[in-house]
Amino acid sequence: MIVYTESETLAQDLGIPASTLFSVSFHLGRHYRRVEIPKRDGGTRLLSVPDPILKRIQRAVLRVLLFHIPISPYATAYRPGVGIRNNAVPHCGRKAVLRLDILHFFDSVRYSQIKEKVFPAAVYSEKLRVLLSCLCYGRDGLPQGAPTSPVISNILLREFDFAVGDWCHTRGIRYTRYCDDMIFSGDFDPAPVIRMVAEALQREGFRLNTRKIRFARQGQRQSVTGVVVNERPRMDSGGRRALRAALYYCQKYGVKDHLARMKDPRTEEEYLRSLLGRLDFALSLSKEPELAAGRGWVLEQLRALSSSSKQ
Repeated sequence: MIVYTESETLAQDLGIPASTLFSVSFHLGRHYRRVEIPKRDGGTRLLSVPDPILKRIQRAVLRVLLFHIPISPYATAYRPGVGIRNNAVPHCGRKAVLRLDILHFFDSVRYSQIKEKVFPAAVYSEKLRVLLSCLCYGRDGLPQGAPTSPVISNILLREFDFAVGDWCHTRGIRYTRYCDDMIFSGDFDPAPVIRMVAEALQREGFRLNTRKIRFARQGQRQSVTGVVVNERPRMDSGGRRALRAALYYCQKYGVKDHLARMKDPRTEEEYLRSLLGRLDFALSLSKEPELAAGRGWVLEQLRALSSSSKQ
């Protein structure tokens, strides 16, 4: 294990001058822009998007420092080779599925949690703990839009995952977590599970979102992060329709005009990359020729944008 006591050593490993690291950390407000994106439920999600220099720093921190911190096997988001399908498959064909959600998870993360759990005193000097925590923290929470935030969320919830996973294992309940979505499946009474999770979250400084408790038995529609799991994993019909509609309007009007019609503030590249991720997810569950062709079209648009930016 590498121990960092001097800023020069850290700067060398990150490939970024120490003066730049400290300068950016002193004026973080200048290095984020707020972006609102529409959610599937009709609301909006507020992102704090770092500018190029802060994004470069955060990606270096992610690559050099964060990727080497162990996380729990119950975490299925933000891990190479693991994703939504892995989150859904363990819950296919089960007698009951319970879905729980952490209330305002990213906004509830405290600076002290990042400093203690992500950059501990056993590895970093106090000066570097403060520096790195500042570079990964937002104005009042874990910034959605920062490259470091997804992995940090898994690190912060590692002990929670093991506590919940061990409790479930002794009772024959399967548990996985995708970001702040927790899934439980088996033959069980949901009330003790809900109570246990609420208490475990409280110990970690978080709260259960009681408005997003969903419990479904066999014969009812069982859905896990957009995947129907009653028998085999498949994307829900609403998700497939939304993808086809997005591709149709992008191809008919152009991506820029489509974003303007939706009043979506994202750039063409940001939107296309998001669309590509949704298509990859759908195709990982079932190979639909129409969506596969749409994926090829999206890749062509991204290549064209990349070429035009270099000219």
